[in-house]
Amino acid sequence: MPSSYERLAELLEPASTVLLTVECQQGVVGPDGALPELAHEARTSGALTNIARLVAAAHDTGVQVIHAVAERRADGRGANRNARLFRAAERLPVQQLPGTAAVRVASPIEVSEEDLVVRRLHGLSPIQGTDVDPLLRNLGCRTLVVAGVSANVAVPNAVFDAVNRGYTAVVPADAIAGVPSDYTPAMVRNTLALVATVATTDEVLGCLKRPRRRA
Repeated sequence: MPSSYERLAELLEPASTVLLTVECQQGVVGPDGALPELAHEARTSGALTNIARLVAAAHDTGVQVIHAVAERRADGRGANRNARLFRAAERLPVQQLPGTAAVRVASPIEVSEEDLVVRRLHGLSPIQGTDVDPLLRNLGCRTLVVAGVSANVAVPNAVFDAVNRGYTAVVPADAIAGVPSDYTPAMVRNTLALVATVATTDEVLGCLKRPRRRA
């Protein structure tokens, strides 16, 4: 029987794997972002550094990277207002306005020319109602690695949507962040582990970088 690491390695075949970063933008996880507590957790936990490591490894191994970015028009046109979260976003001191620094992918993550950036103006999910799903299908994706913020809302939405659409989801648990800090491991243990393959960043990197047998 293959070990859990061997099963993970089988899932992470570079040609059929895509790395999705979720809302890793300056206005969310940057030092001057709209959500200081979340930004602090993403940085001090090491999650943002681990996401940057995953992106760098994806670039080196030919794994496609998609960056999912949340935006909001200055006039709010097209944005949801049907939940407390959306109404609170209207009052945040930093707005995720299209074309501004707030919606650029945050350092230390590096964006290459081959990366795809998908922007959305509505909803909670990086996948539902965006270009992500058709892009994944056109890319021949079978396994979606999900990293980013937040473990409270957008990350579980992405995982559920991926699984509902037939993809296998892999979650590097140390490459996602939420608030409060003890919520993330609880979410991973009690929810995400039921529908996704949970690993560490080092395990994912080891699988991506290991030599592949020639056909």
